[in-house]
Amino acid sequence: MLNKRYLPSITALQCFEAVTRHLSFTRAAQELNLTQSAVSKQVAQLEELLQHLLFRRVRRRLQLTPAGDLYLVEVRKILTQVEMSTHTLRSYGGETEVLRVSTPSTFGARWLVPRLKGWRLRHPQIHLDVCNEQQADDLLQGHSDLAFYFGQGSRPGSECLKVLEEELVAVCAPSSLPGTAFTDPTQLTDLVLLQNASRPQAWHEWFEHQGYRTDHSYHGPRFDTFYMCIRAAQVGCGVALLPRFLVEEELADGKLVIAWPYAMPSHDAYYLAYPEHSASVPKVQAFVSWMMEQRATPPSAAVEGESL
Repeated sequence: MLNKRYLPSITALQCFEAVTRHLSFTRAAQELNLTQSAVSKQVAQLEELLQHLLFRRVRRRLQLTPAGDLYLVEVRKILTQVEMSTHTLRSYGGETEVLRVSTPSTFGARWLVPRLKGWRLRHPQIHLDVCNEQQADDLLQGHSDLAFYFGQGSRPGSECLKVLEEELVAVCAPSSLPGTAFTDPTQLTDLVLLQNASRPQAWHEWFEHQGYRTDHSYHGPRFDTFYMCIRAAQVGCGVALLPRFLVEEELADGKLVIAWPYAMPSHDAYYLAYPEHSASVPKVQAFVSWMMEQRATPPSAAVEGESL
């Protein structure tokens, strides 16, 4: 158990943060409606607990020490989180429940979010908290109630429901294509292969599935997310291998084109997972039912005027 002696008070953290902004104990005290000596005492106690000086005086001016600069980053995170949590709880009605859903970022923006339209009208008592993908064990540790993920349909201690299969297509900006048509897919390497960090084998497998090999399948700039790959292809940085459903809008608008007419089905799929022990929780059941309805429904089919 964490020793309480190493847990500073919120007041001490507020005093420290205010002093860093004003570089003055007096002005920080005025902001916090405290006396100058009270603020000074709080900061001194914090320095004693940390066993590091947080401020020093240089030519009668207050400056943060390197330790103070480092601590400030963490303190601002803590105070921001406490403030957000307080505002969030104040804004909820007595019957409101929070449902925490994690998702891969581009999947969440392109597929999930459009399918949340109308959720609030049907479930006004359930407040959605949607965040980017977290660690695989966060679900079982209670950091999320449900999680979308790409992979195999099994996770220890979890129920996993398939929501979407995918196929990978090579896309680029229309201006990136040469004047003459390609005769085999390896010629795409002349355009620069845009790599996705989460799918390092994708280009190699795409060529291999067609019976081709190239020494350049792992060469090219690497991006953390599909969204960055989409943007890079759109502005002419090269050709990207992407799930078709993520670029349907760009393909329809002509912002991207298919660079080579082969779509490779993925071995994995997108799943919605939740802990086995949560299967009977009403808010989890409600979200699962909603997603099972939505997975086969185009977002455009939502009722006009419905809101999230």
